[in-house]
Amino acid sequence: MRIVILGPPGSGKGTQAAMLVEELGVPHISTGALLRNAAKRGTALGLQAKAITDKGELVPDDIMSDMIEERLSRVDVANGFLLDGYPRTVTQAKSLDAMLARLGKPVQEALHIDVDPELIIKRIAKRAKEEGRSDDTVETVRNRMRVYAEQTAPVADYYENQGLLTRVLGDGNKEEILQRILSVLKVNATID
Repeated sequence: MRIVILGPPGSGKGTQAAMLVEELGVPHISTGALLRNAAKRGTALGLQAKAITDKGELVPDDIMSDMIEERLSRVDVANGFLLDGYPRTVTQAKSLDAMLARLGKPVQEALHIDVDPELIIKRIAKRAKEEGRSDDTVETVRNRMRVYAEQTAPVADYYENQGLLTRVLGDGNKEEILQRILSVLKVNATID
């Protein structure tokens, strides 16, 4: 299956993606992890991206699209993938569609995890404390949520207009949320 997982910062996309790839047997492609690894290795792209993400801003479309295209050209995505953190803009979604059309492997499902904003703030504060992430300060989180509302939320509309979007309630424990997602995927697989 070729899946895009969407949701605001702190909605649990990464947690659910990690659990889903175990269930589905496809690679988890997290742009956040790709960028953090590049920054940790000290690559030029990684350092440039870290400076941008530390301010709560989005990495430019051309950089992200090039990085995703390189990753999607690897052999391990032959049976599908789960994209987490990309696309973050409608421009990126259109670029992804064009890229996947060239590969003959269009997105089959876009999942949006819906979570109450107050719960998101609690989750991010907990994650910042547990993981010591520099991109999870209160100021940065507020900016990321503003950027999400302005630039990324329209991606859900983009996929909804294509009939690919399913919204899943992201409240509850991670196993409950996973079961909701798996139920949606099972139902949608029987429709296709």
